[in-house]
Amino acid sequence: MSLAGGHWAWTSSLRFGYMLIFLTLLLLITQGKKALVQIKEVFLQHWIFWITAGSIGFGIFYSLITFSATYAAGWVIATTWQTTILATPVVLILFKRKVPTKGILLTLLIFVGIVLVNIEQASATNARTVFTSAIPVLIAAIAYPIGNQLVWEARTGEHKKLPHIQHSILENGFARVLLLTIGSIPFWIILLLWTNPPPPSSGQLVSTALVALLSGVIATTLFLYARHLCKQPYEIAAVDATQSMEVIFSLAGEIILLNGALPGSLGIAGIVLTVIGLIAYIVMQTK
Repeated sequence: MSLAGGHWAWTSSLRFGYMLIFLTLLLLITQGKKALVQIKEVFLQHWIFWITAGSIGFGIFYSLITFSATYAAGWVIATTWQTTILATPVVLILFKRKVPTKGILLTLLIFVGIVLVNIEQASATNARTVFTSAIPVLIAAIAYPIGNQLVWEARTGEHKKLPHIQHSILENGFARVLLLTIGSIPFWIILLLWTNPPPPSSGQLVSTALVALLSGVIATTLFLYARHLCKQPYEIAAVDATQSMEVIFSLAGEIILLNGALPGSLGIAGIVLTVIGLIAYIVMQTK
């Protein structure tokens, strides 16, 4: 999408505009009007919470990802994005959750892999480009688990500073994603007013619709459903770590579909270290 052109602000905001439509129709068809009424009630009762969680978990996260995509290759962003797995334990600690101390060496291994990937990118371009692309991804990698954890904490009701949201509609994965999507709408409005981008192209409209359906509706719902099943912090960390395979998917997609160049030796070494570290992390966390 970044290669095809179009402003990054539209790429990010249109995705969640489409998600709002898709999820509303999906719930209307599968659950009826009652579900939408319940979602409206839950949102209005805790609108500050949902706007905060949606703006952080969806708004800050995806706007920074699409911004970075205008500067770096997809596989570079995907590899740097893996810091979200490392950020998860930090986020859990911030929420006063006890996190197992295992995996410190694996964390360092993953970090080395990410550094290698960005060193190669720097040699191919320049340090400023790497800084411009990597730093926003690192911030996004922290924002995403914070947004998700806010919802998890609100459902458990164990955090004193967060509302305890008890409603049967939250058992529905699509409903949780829709509530976060609605909460992110003010963020997207402010972003578009601030950036004042030119109108999106027809190709950008189609591409963002596909991303909204495949990634926003299907993938995000499955991901949050898996998180919903977690009872312990280490299970949350293990679920978040499954995102590691997007490094391989992004690299393969660029090479096969976009005739992208193979990464050099440093890049390959970085990817291998990252994936090995993350696979080992999953194994250790689930034992």
